[in-house]
Amino acid sequence: MRNLNQHNITEAVLASFANTPDPRLKEIISSLIKHLHNFARDVKLTEDEWFKGIQYLTATGHKCTGTRQEFILLSDVLGLSMLTIAMNQDKPAGCTEATVFGPFFLEEAPKFELGSDVSNGAKGAPCWVEGRILGLDGEPIPNATINVWQADDDGLYDVQYEDLGHSQARGILKSNSEGRYYFRTIVAEPYPIPTDGPVGVLLNATKRHPWRPAHLHFMVEAPGYQRLITHVFRDKDGYLDSDAVFGVRQSLIADWVLQADGTYRMDYDFILPKIGVK
Repeated sequence: MRNLNQHNITEAVLASFANTPDPRLKEIISSLIKHLHNFARDVKLTEDEWFKGIQYLTATGHKCTGTRQEFILLSDVLGLSMLTIAMNQDKPAGCTEATVFGPFFLEEAPKFELGSDVSNGAKGAPCWVEGRILGLDGEPIPNATINVWQADDDGLYDVQYEDLGHSQARGILKSNSEGRYYFRTIVAEPYPIPTDGPVGVLLNATKRHPWRPAHLHFMVEAPGYQRLITHVFRDKDGYLDSDAVFGVRQSLIADWVLQADGTYRMDYDFILPKIGVK
């Protein structure tokens, strides 16, 4: 390996990984090396551009915290998140589609009884959310865990407030014996993804807007069924066709209906396939 040049270095690097014992790791790292080297050749990458790329990835890592994942956000705006989901979440017809996880999920969300107000003081118009958790054959799924979270009227998640001190507009509930769930929250509104970090620099440099259409995040889990990570989007939102993270699916759009008392209501049923069903 003493006489490597731009023409033979790729094969030398691949050869250095030839004894990787895990076949899947070997497949992934080998393909990554080939694509990275071909990318550099294709754009004729300069040393200065390479170093700026290293600085950008370093800054992305520095922006990550326990409550914010800038690398997920970067993956989202590059379309990699939705591509990976689309390849791996090809569910049977009739099942609820999956979409991006987002960077503001929390494992330790507060638990609520059905009918509770999960907004917990968050800014926004009152909204009632109701629906069922069903299997593909229409069977109700009792005791399903429903993790819900959303931004407030200012377009911010609770974890984006430095001194809030408690969770807002997020919570964990369980479906009842009939598979039903229902809770109070606030109306979903469109909001921009965070632009105060490297992802914002990228969007600004490429003249892309940072806006996401209004939505509620859901993660639904039940024994014997495939986990679902998805959103429900608000119909007629102006950003449905230009979501900054490419997450919209027509089947995930629902009406937020204004009620006579001035509150809103959103109904949505989630349909889960059993584990092993494709």
